[in-house]
Amino acid sequence: MSYEKDQPHLLPLGDGAWTVEFGDRIDPAVHGRVMGFFESLQAARGSSPALAGIIDIVPTFRSLTVHYDPLRGSGAALGEALRQLAGQARGSVVQGRHWSLPACFDDDFAPDLAAVAERHGLSRAAALELLCASEFRVYMIGFMPGFPYMGGLPAQLQTPRLASPRQKVPARSIAVAGEMCAVYPWESPGGWNLLGRTPVSLFVAGEAQPSLLASGDIVRWQPVDRAAYDAIAADLHSGRRRRLDFLQAGVPS
Repeated sequence: MSYEKDQPHLLPLGDGAWTVEFGDRIDPAVHGRVMGFFESLQAARGSSPALAGIIDIVPTFRSLTVHYDPLRGSGAALGEALRQLAGQARGSVVQGRHWSLPACFDDDFAPDLAAVAERHGLSRAAALELLCASEFRVYMIGFMPGFPYMGGLPAQLQTPRLASPRQKVPARSIAVAGEMCAVYPWESPGGWNLLGRTPVSLFVAGEAQPSLLASGDIVRWQPVDRAAYDAIAADLHSGRRRRLDFLQAGVPS
């Protein structure tokens, strides 16, 4: 499907959701239009009867899906309202929270770091310097609750997925694949390249905001040694520290 400039596409998703597509690629400008529409839709929900049946709004890299209750309103009327609102929405750079998250890069936490560095003709230290100097923007949360797809990976570190995925990726592993960086919230299968680990949990069930990160947030990795990693993990587990402690000063929480 080809996309004309400023022409979003409305697609039905069964009898309980609409998807509005703004492009066919991962691109900051396309994602900006998604987030601009997301903000407009959130603002209009309380004032438009056609939007009353909305249950959930899920932004992604290049589209936004609106789930609704078909018993609370007309799906056709909702679709037309979404079409009009999407056509009026303009790009928005969401000013999310800025995080400085600790990360340990010991060999057992970073089993693919040496191979990624060698693939690009870098030393291990140079690869880590690139990773920790980069600013990552959260595009979307997906795959599993709390799993952040983050853009901003330098070209020198962009690496394909593993040919054979692992059956078990440890929780909180920092990983890269293609042009994306991510963190595995829980132990799970996965085929991304593992470059380190953070002691900070990305998803905690039962909290008011269980997912630590949200679309638009900015993440930087702060390297720590194993002793500091273990101390931070213990403090978080005991409650002596909170996940919000890793918000950077001077930015909204």
